[in-house]
This record gives sequence, structure tokens and C-alpha cells, in this order.
Amino acid sequence: MTENFDRAPGAGRAHIKPRSPGLADVGDGDATSVFNQREPLRQPRTSPPLTENNPNNSEAIGEESRIPSKPHQFIHSHSTPASKVKSVDSPVNTSILSANAPEFYPASFSPYEESVSEDGSDGYYTEMTLAELVEEFLSYLNSSPGSFETDIEHMVNMLNSWVTTEETLQELVELIYTQSTAIPNFAYTGARLCNFLSHNLVLSPASGNFRQLLLKRCRTEYEQRDVAVRGDQETQKKFQAYVLFLGELYLRLEVKSAKGPPSRAEILLIALRELMNALFSNPVDGNLICAVKLLKLTGSVLEDVWKEKGKSDMDQLVQRIENIVLDAQCSRDVKQMLLRLVELRSSNWGRVHAAAASDATPDNDPNYFMNEPTFYTADGTPFTAADPGEYIDIIHQGKTLQKLCIVPKGMFLCYRVFRKIPGYPGSGR
Repeated sequence: MTENFDRAPGAGRAHIKPRSPGLADVGDGDATSVFNQREPLRQPRTSPPLTENNPNNSEAIGEESRIPSKPHQFIHSHSTPASKVKSVDSPVNTSILSANAPEFYPASFSPYEESVSEDGSDGYYTEMTLAELVEEFLSYLNSSPGSFETDIEHMVNMLNSWVTTEETLQELVELIYTQSTAIPNFAYTGARLCNFLSHNLVLSPASGNFRQLLLKRCRTEYEQRDVAVRGDQETQKKFQAYVLFLGELYLRLEVKSAKGPPSRAEILLIALRELMNALFSNPVDGNLICAVKLLKLTGSVLEDVWKEKGKSDMDQLVQRIENIVLDAQCSRDVKQMLLRLVELRSSNWGRVHAAAASDATPDNDPNYFMNEPTFYTADGTPFTAADPGEYIDIIHQGKTLQKLCIVPKGMFLCYRVFRKIPGYPGSGR
């Protein structure tokens, strides 16, 4: 007993003979072969893939499934001589595949066919049409109007290579007119584009150049003015967009003259006068708002031209606006817009002819104090150079500039303002 407990761990274990009932029948001569035979390890969970065309795989699997559960059965099953083991054929010898076999396609596969258009050209690389080219360029100008100056020459060079017939020129005019009246806020850029094309497009057929065809297209819409102002809401919106585009076109389109500088198109001046009469003939909110926008845009230019010709058309328009404010059944907001328009015209459309800088005084120049900074006292009261008494009182009370909150326009402006105050050091007064 003591001998067993004193041995080192694992000592003497090799001398213990396994006790198994299956080994009792084996003789001494077979003892060595019995203990040298070991039961194979369990098949791993992720065994290597089997060769697909090897006919012996199924036999090998069947043999593994018939491994005996008892040791004596295992001995007899593995005691076959090596000479009786069948040789395994290689996959190359047993394969039935052929290198000359046709290409395999899945059942759901449809062979690729290149699309060919009717004219024989490749459908994926069709040439861009003039309409697609113009629409893409106008969309680009609408999203990036600041790139007009840098990209317009390249665009005109492309159009000169495209527009080579009278039909393509007419198509170009229609595309630009449609986009300029359909895209919101594109009237200004569209008018600039029309002016540039009128001077730089090479093609000039007998039917008219770009400017002449454009004015003909505008005349078509102009002749429908009396019907459009009384049409449905969609018709009125299209007509109002046309009116605003025509106002921009009048300001931007230049007609070159051999005798003098470029001038504006006289026909557009007459058209704008008649279009405003048509808008005022049906004084609904939409038409009145359009008339207000048009006069804010072109009012100062129109009045100057009419005054040069000795006409009082602007006075007549203002009188008509005042009558509409009194009698028309328009909304209150629209009436306020009309009244503010009348006030704008009475102030010469917001234009101020200032005196010379050297002669400017608060009496003859209403903008004398416009660009001066605004100061605030310690209690937050604003005051400017227009109230010199406040400046002098603060200075005499011993307050310094550190006690003033100055609008950030620079300390130089602050010093310049104080120099204008009599009695302030450095004023020279």
C-alpha cells in the first residue's frame, strides 16, 4: 500500500496490462501484434473533401462505417495482408469529361446580344442630339450661374458646329425660349445667353438670324396676351413667366448700330407697355404681382426712355395702379405691394444723385451718414454722427471709446467719425 503512494506520478503505469475480455482468447504469439494495433482516432469534424470521380470513395466510407466496436473484431478486420489491398485508380483515368465538350450554360442563362439601332450604330454610344446638348448646358447654367462668363464661349463654339441649317437654328431658338420661361429664376441668365448668341452665332439664313427668330417667337406669345390673362391658372402662370422674360430681354438684348453704340430693341419697349395694360385689364392677384415685378425690374429704364421721347406713359401706369388699389377686389397684401411700388416711383425708383464727395454735406447729400458706423452707449442706446450733441456730451463727460460698443467696421472708421465732431482732438474745428 505504502509502495503505491510513494511512487512518482505516472510511475509503473506502463506495467499494468489492460483488462479486456476480448484479449483473453489471444495467444502469446499474437500478444505483440495485439498491443501494437491501436484503434484509429475519431474522424475530424471538418474532413478533407472527397474526390468527385473516385469510385473507391464510397467503398472507403462504407468501410469506416463498419469499424468494429470491440477490440477483437477490430483485430480481425485489419489483419488483411497488404498484398490484398486494391490499388486506387487516379481521377484522370476514371474521368468521363472531355476537353472538346461544348461550353456549359446554366438553364437560366440568356446569351448577350449587343443592341444595334436602326441606323446601324451601337445603341450604347449614340450621338447626343442638339436638344440634349442645350438642355444639359442650360441646366448647368441654372445650377452654376457664376460660370456663365467662363463657359459661354466654349458653348457657342459647340453650337456653331451643330447649328448649320435653318431647321437647327429654329430648334435652338425654341429650346432656349422654352427653358427660359419654364425654369424658375432663369429669365436673367436666359436673356444674357440670348444676347451673346445674337452676336456670336455664325449662321444667318434668309429667314433671319438668331435675334430675329427669337423676336418672332416672342411675338407669337404676345399676340395671345388678351386670352392668356383670362385663361386658367396654368395658362396665366406661363404668360407671367413670358412677361418677366421679355422684361429681362429688353434690358439685356443689345442691337448693334453702324452709326453709334448698341441700343435696346424698340419693339420690346412697345410690347412691354401693352403687356402691362393686359395685366391690369384683369386685376387678379397673379397678374398684379407680375406687373409689380416687371415695373420694379424695368421701371426706371422705361421712364427714362419715355421722358426722352416726351411721353407720359409712366404717369398713366401709376394712375391706373392707384385706381386698382381703390376699386379692385384684390387681396390686402397685393394692395400693399402696389402702394409700395407707387412710393418707389415717387422716390425716383430708389436712385439718388449724390453731390460730389468734396462738396457733400448732411444738407445736400442724404447718404452722408449712410456708411458711417453706429455706436452704442453703456446703456445700449444707439447714436451716430447725425446726432453730434450726443458725441460731445459723452466726450465732455470723460467717457472713452472703451465704454462704447462699436459695430465691427474698423477702428479707422471710428476715428474718422470723431474727427467730424467740433471740439474733438484732431478735428481741426
